[in-house]
Amino acid sequence: MINRNYLELKDSYLFAEVESRVAKYTAEHPGADVIRLGIGDVTRPLTPAVTAALHRAVDEMGEADTFRGYGPYAGYAFLREAIRGHYGKRNVALGLNEIFVSDGAKSDLGNILDIFGADISVLIPDPVYPVYVDTNVMAGRKIGFLQATEQNGFLPLPDPAVHGDIIYLCSPGNPTGAVYDRAGLAAWVDYANREGAVILFDAAYEAFVTGDLPRSIYEIPGTETCAIEFGSFSKTAGFTGTRCGYTVVPEALVRDGESLGALWLRRQSTKFNGTPYIVQRAAEAVYSEAGFAEAMANIAVYRENARVIADALTAAGVWFTGGENSPYIWLKCPGGMDSWTFFDRLLSKAQVVGTPGEGFGQNGEGFFRLTAFASPENTRRAARRLQDFLRAL
Repeated sequence: MINRNYLELKDSYLFAEVESRVAKYTAEHPGADVIRLGIGDVTRPLTPAVTAALHRAVDEMGEADTFRGYGPYAGYAFLREAIRGHYGKRNVALGLNEIFVSDGAKSDLGNILDIFGADISVLIPDPVYPVYVDTNVMAGRKIGFLQATEQNGFLPLPDPAVHGDIIYLCSPGNPTGAVYDRAGLAAWVDYANREGAVILFDAAYEAFVTGDLPRSIYEIPGTETCAIEFGSFSKTAGFTGTRCGYTVVPEALVRDGESLGALWLRRQSTKFNGTPYIVQRAAEAVYSEAGFAEAMANIAVYRENARVIADALTAAGVWFTGGENSPYIWLKCPGGMDSWTFFDRLLSKAQVVGTPGEGFGQNGEGFFRLTAFASPENTRRAARRLQDFLRAL
């Protein structure tokens, strides 16, 4: 017998449909200069400090005296120490045994469900990063949706009348780019502690946050008893193809008398053999003085791209979130247009590609996601086209 929960999954058609429509357009217009602002992948290369660390680690693996085989299931201590130091700069104190290195936040966000019962209920924002929904559908869990809307700035707050055992939060959010302030996260922490729930906090885009907005849920008091955080080097340091992330499970996080950190380590040691040594050395280099400065220089390029797009939307009088503390810009389609109609018109009239909001959930209809990951030159050209297109509507 198959796992019939898989048959309940919606077809993963969003990006396939985007590619199909772009391919059709370019085939019919072979000279078209199409600019893509829909991709969620980075474009800037790994930095010198990271590639130097990779080369050194590869050389080590080629010598008998420095060769390494299987590594620690939770990750090498040198990388966990570097991650702990990164949190320490924000006055967040972590124990080394609370940090678990992996091949990326996406994997951990799905795999963490192994340590929870199948009969629990989950609360997931809508619109949302699809992996949150799909992994719970695969497990047959009961899903309730948090209504993220224009009215609440796409930052839903707890409803005391609604219970969830697991709550997914992502800040800055994908796809909306919206960022919780401290009061908003504190409301969720209070709710989780009161309900005995666990928050799964996706901090993949924390490097884009500026000012006094929280970059980690652990900046909020009380989180050690209710929150698991997922970190990633993908957007912070361009590791989308290199693959490295981590999960933080506080020692104080206990359910049914069992340590969730101990359960997670048991899960990982059974189903995962660890992130490669050379990749962990590269990730360690991200938190060196030179490596972090280089990573932030790349982030600054993406931030500037986001500002350019945001300025174009502001000049055209279009409502949006994101664009300041996030690589995503989430705009309201003008004139009540649905998101696929907007996609087609933007492609045909401006030769710019984004992502229709309908693909991220029911509340995404009528909205559209643009990303800041193109080159600066292409971003500026796309912004000019976008502004002209919107003004002509």
